[in-house]
Amino acid sequence: MTDIRLYMFDTGILKCKYHDIYLNQGGDADHEIPVPFFFITHPKGNVIIDGGTPFECATDPYGHWGKVAEFFYPVLTPEQGCVAQIGKLGFDVDSVRYVVLSHLHLDHVGAVGRFAQATHVVQRNEYEYAFTPDWFASGAYVRKDFDNPALKWLLLEDAWGDFYDLYGDGSIVLIRSPGHTGGHQSILVRTSAGQSILLAVDAADTLDHWEERALPGALHSAVDAVRSVRKLRAVREKTDALVVAGHDGTQWASLKKAPDFY
Repeated sequence: MTDIRLYMFDTGILKCKYHDIYLNQGGDADHEIPVPFFFITHPKGNVIIDGGTPFECATDPYGHWGKVAEFFYPVLTPEQGCVAQIGKLGFDVDSVRYVVLSHLHLDHVGAVGRFAQATHVVQRNEYEYAFTPDWFASGAYVRKDFDNPALKWLLLEDAWGDFYDLYGDGSIVLIRSPGHTGGHQSILVRTSAGQSILLAVDAADTLDHWEERALPGALHSAVDAVRSVRKLRAVREKTDALVVAGHDGTQWASLKKAPDFY
C-alpha cells in the first residue's frame, strides 16, 4: 500500500467526572469520554498516534494505574488494545516506523513499546517532565509505560520550532501545542485523497474547548491552552482541515472508524 490513509480507532472509554473535562462545571456528575488513537499508512513506513489506553487496563486497571483508576476508570476489552486492532486491520507490527506521542499521559501511551522497530517521537520537555512531574500532575503519568531504555526516541527540541514535518513531504506535521501539558503536540495529516485532518488531541479535549466556550478540566497552563487553540485554529483556516477533538463523545460518534479511512 502506498496511499497515505488515516484510520481512527478507540480503546474504549474512561469513566470520570464532568468537571474533569469541563473546568468548574458539572459538579460531581458522572461523565464518559472516548479514548481515540490513530493509524496512518505511509509509503515510507506506517505511523501510530498515541495508542490510547494500555491493554493491560482491560483486565487489571488498578494494578496497572494504581489509585488514579479511582478517578479515571478505563473500560475496554483486550481486543481493543492498539496492537490487536491494527492486526485485525491486516497490518503487521513491523510496518510501524514511528509512534508519535501527543503527550505521555496514561491514556495516550498504549502504543509505547509495542512496535519493536518503531522510533517514538515526543517533545523533549514532555518526555523530561513525565519523569519528574509536579505533585498535581503525577497521577497522570504511569512511568512504567514509557521508562524503557530499550526504546528508540526522537525528542523534539524547542529550538527546532513549532512545526516538525515527520517525513518531509507535508503529510504528517507535528505542531507544538502546550497547555494541557507543557510538551503537548497536535498532528496535521494530509491524505492521498487530498483531505487535511487536524488531530488536536488534548489541546482541545472537546469542541467546546476548540470554540472557546469552556476551559478543559486538566490543565498545565490555561494561558498556553488558550493560545495553542488559537494557533491550531489558524492552521485550520489555512488548510481547511477537519478538526478532531481529543475526547469529545458526540463528535467521535460522527466520525468514520476503521476499517473505513480518510
